[in-house]
Amino acid sequence: MTGGNRRERKVRGSQIRSSREEPTTTPAGRRHATDRATDRDTAERSDRFVPDDDAFVETSAVRALKSRIDRWLEADRPVHLVGPTGCGKTALAMAVARERDRPVVFINGDADLETSDLVGEFAESERHTVNDKYVHNVQKQTEVVRDRWVDNPLTTAVEDGATLVYNEFSRTKPVANNVLLSVFEEGVLELPGQRGESRYVDVHPEFRAVLTSNSAEYAGVHRPQDALLDRLVGIHMDFYDADTERAIVREAVDDADPAVVADVVSTLRALRDEVDLTVGTRQMVMTAEGLSTVDAVDADTVADVVVDVLGSKVATRDEARALRETVLSVLAAGTTGLTSDSAE
Repeated sequence: MTGGNRRERKVRGSQIRSSREEPTTTPAGRRHATDRATDRDTAERSDRFVPDDDAFVETSAVRALKSRIDRWLEADRPVHLVGPTGCGKTALAMAVARERDRPVVFINGDADLETSDLVGEFAESERHTVNDKYVHNVQKQTEVVRDRWVDNPLTTAVEDGATLVYNEFSRTKPVANNVLLSVFEEGVLELPGQRGESRYVDVHPEFRAVLTSNSAEYAGVHRPQDALLDRLVGIHMDFYDADTERAIVREAVDDADPAVVADVVSTLRALRDEVDLTVGTRQMVMTAEGLSTVDAVDADTVADVVVDVLGSKVATRDEARALRETVLSVLAAGTTGLTSDSAE
C-alpha cells in the first residue's frame, strides 16, 4: 500500500475468502470488484478476524433452525435471527455462512458504528513525486497528492458475493443501516462520499445476509426502521433444549466429565426459571469451566462459581447474596443431581 495514512483506518468487520472463481461481468456504469484492482489492495482482506466455530455442534434442533435459514437464503432473502443473549445466534449464523462455500464477512454492530464504517470512505492519501530533468542541470519536481477510497466490510461483501454476518444488528443506530435498504431491495449499494459512476455498486448475485439481534427488551437495543424490517425474514430463537445444551457444553469444555456437564446444565436450566436474569448456554459453559478447576465439588463451590458467572448481571452485593441463596435452594431441591446431598 503506497502513501501515508491521514488517520487510522476504521474497520469494524472481518472476513475470510474462498477460492471460488468470480464472474467479471456487470451492467455498464456500475462498479465491480474485478474492475477496481488498482483502487485497493485486495490481499489485505484475508487478514481480518472471523469468529471461530470449533465448538459448534449439531442436534436435531440445530439442524431444524439451519434448514429454515437455508430456505430463505436460497430464496435470496436476508434473515434476521432474534433471541436472548447467549442462545447461540452468532454461532448458528456463522455455521450457516461457512457452509455456503462463499467468502464470509463479519460485522459487529454498536452504537458508534456509522455508515462509513459499513461502506468505506476516503481514509487514505497517496503521494506521488515526479522528477523531470527537462533542461541540462535543471530539475523540475512535481508532487501529486490524491485521496484514496478504502472499502469497508459491507462493500466488500456485496462485491465479492460473500455471506454477510451482521452481529448485534439492532445495537447500531438505524440511520447507519439505511444503506441496506437499496442493497436488499434494488440490488445496488450506494457509497456516500463517492462521485460519478463509482458511487454505485451492483450487488453480486451470490451475496446473502444473516443478521442477529437481541430481543427488543434488552438495554442498548434500537428498533430498526420498519422499511428495513419489511425486507427481512425474522426467525425468533430461544434457548436450545437440554440435549443440545449438554452437547454444546461438552464440546466447549475440554475433558469435561459428562456427568458434571449434565448436572450443570440441569442446575442452570432450573435456575433460569427462578431468577429474573438471562441464564444462557454461554453461562453453562463458563460454569463447567469453573468447576473443572476444582477437585471437590460441593454446594458452596457450585454456588460460588454460578454467582461469579452471573455476577456482572446483578447491580449490588445484596442482589448477589440473594442470587447465591437461590442457587443453593435449587441445589437443595435435589432435582438436578449436582451436589444435591451436600446441599440438603
